[in-house]
Amino acid sequence: MSLKKWQELSRKVLIEKFGRGIEKVVYRMPDNSERDYYLNIVGSHFICILAITKNDEVILAQQFRPGPNEILLELPGGGIEKGEDPLVAAERELLEETGYSGKMEFVTRVFADGYSPLYRYCFVATNCEKIAEQKLDETEYIEVILKKLPAFREHLRSGKLTDTETGYIGLDHLGLL
Repeated sequence: MSLKKWQELSRKVLIEKFGRGIEKVVYRMPDNSERDYYLNIVGSHFICILAITKNDEVILAQQFRPGPNEILLELPGGGIEKGEDPLVAAERELLEETGYSGKMEFVTRVFADGYSPLYRYCFVATNCEKIAEQKLDETEYIEVILKKLPAFREHLRSGKLTDTETGYIGLDHLGLL
């Protein structure tokens, strides 16, 4: 049997609040049965940045995350606003969340996960310097933490990072793995 794309029969947003939601999609399967799938949706695609200072320190955003119910050290990132170029979004999010700016470079685009139609745009920023104070959204409470590359590599392996792909892709892109 050769794999074929499933036939989409219907699609309906079940709940959407604060730019996040769940969408029910009904598919006709290869065996002709019908199955419901529930997709994670967000209002827009999003970006994530592996940002490194001039002193070879990775810039991390320490914040509480409701999904895992933990305070995590994460890479800076966020949503792409309607009509916004991903590169502009990456520069904006890095500055807003951390106060840092640097030479921004697009690396690749990856699927958010197998149950979402969204993409994560992966960037690296090098030679970063602090040029401003944070400008956080009303629901953001972020402490900026700097980690040397060896400590960041350990953190990547810890499983306590939500954007592991961007970390590894960025390090590989920069020849720092």
